[in-house]
Amino acid sequence: MDIENHKEEVPFAHYAQKFAALDPREALQRLGQVKWDGKEFYVTLLGREYAIAHPEYALRPLDGGSAPALPVQTFLLRYLLESRDVAWTGQWKTFREMPWGEMYIKPYTGRVLTRAAFTFGTRVEAFREACRAMGAEAVSHGDAGFRFALVGDYQMQILVWEGDEEFPPNAQVLYSDNFAQGFAAEDRVVAGDILIGAIKSHMR
Repeated sequence: MDIENHKEEVPFAHYAQKFAALDPREALQRLGQVKWDGKEFYVTLLGREYAIAHPEYALRPLDGGSAPALPVQTFLLRYLLESRDVAWTGQWKTFREMPWGEMYIKPYTGRVLTRAAFTFGTRVEAFREACRAMGAEAVSHGDAGFRFALVGDYQMQILVWEGDEEFPPNAQVLYSDNFAQGFAAEDRVVAGDILIGAIKSHMR
């Protein structure tokens, strides 16, 4: 494969190669909610179910839609390769409150929080409609806020505050506390990216 977009294609190719060597039995021991039929894994991400062939990687959305972008596919590969089921205690954490959060907070703020604030805080009603269309559960925080099931038992909330003449728009993302053990910091950043992108794709 000719590599044109190194930022996306090189990581994807790396994890697709690692995926070929994955033992499905070991993956199922770590990820009890993932299904395996002997040829494909079945994973649900933000309400969309995907079949992922193994050992030669191929992804097909079961809803008949188009395949997600490479960063989303890389996230799913990393989930199958490295994540594990961790019980959620019902608590929520900010990115900063989880391991390595302080170290990554500056790039995370720009890549996730500022992007969410200026994408959704300037169009709050469109944000609400998009989240409802995705089947998200409304929460009582922020000017608008919704709770999403990301993958497995991992949950996320996204809260936005509308800007006005005095204050700019603002946003916060909360993670179910099992993210602290189940995902690396870089994957928590990508999870925020994926959630924002999915909501934005439903906005009109």
